[in-house]
Amino acid sequence: MRRLEYTFKTDTLFKMLFVEHPDLLKKLVAALMGIPAESITQFTIQNPEMPPESMGEKFCRLDINMAVNGQRVDLEVQVCNEGDYIERAMFYWAKEFTAAIPAGGNYADLPRTMILSILDFALFECSEYASFFQPMEVTRHTLMSDKMGFRFFELPKLPDEISGKDELLLWLSLFKANTEEELEKIKAMEVPEMEQAINAYYKITASSEFRERERLREKARHDEAQALHHARQEGRAEGALSNMIEAIRNVANSLNISVDEAMAVLKIPESDRQTYREQLTPQ
Repeated sequence: MRRLEYTFKTDTLFKMLFVEHPDLLKKLVAALMGIPAESITQFTIQNPEMPPESMGEKFCRLDINMAVNGQRVDLEVQVCNEGDYIERAMFYWAKEFTAAIPAGGNYADLPRTMILSILDFALFECSEYASFFQPMEVTRHTLMSDKMGFRFFELPKLPDEISGKDELLLWLSLFKANTEEELEKIKAMEVPEMEQAINAYYKITASSEFRERERLREKARHDEAQALHHARQEGRAEGALSNMIEAIRNVANSLNISVDEAMAVLKIPESDRQTYREQLTPQ
């Protein structure tokens, strides 16, 4: 089986494809929200831009933010489980919700705001691949407000066999696909929007514009990984320094000896002692 160099989960491809084909995005969003596509009468992509300078930035998000029938809808694709996605989704929701009120506006006019998350990892301890959360009273199960909503779609939990009649599973299977054979299997179902999406995929991945954007994005991913690595290294170094200072202080106090004598007891190299003296000497 030939693995795909890029998949629908590749954030650069995801953003380019669905911004260039808003008709496909509209159908995808309708399936994710569980509503008929024809019921969407107002649909606008709020952040279609992908400026080259942003593609090379560390920690750059390539989400798609939309206005859908008066609601604010943010679509995210997350590949790696970094252990904080629920908190991150709530943060995204808070930013979208609070940004919707103009200066001097009325709180009651804040729109319904929904975060849609397609995840390439299992997030919840359940067998269902789709989850929908809203704030609710825990005893009476009374909905507090329909203005907060989170929909999560966990790709590893999708069934192996899908029907060409299940729009949601078809769309999610596109995102799950990692091989050419998987894409061709979906295309063979002859569902028009799937054929259109797969044809757009091949056209975009062959373009020089996509290749350059992905090059910049890959550089940003590398820079991000390096930044996190250095931060962890510095954190470990700072932790080791703090632990040694505490050990010197404890030895000096318990034996009632000087800091220099404590460092000698601990066999700290002479070349390192000045660093500890500066930390232990009252300013």
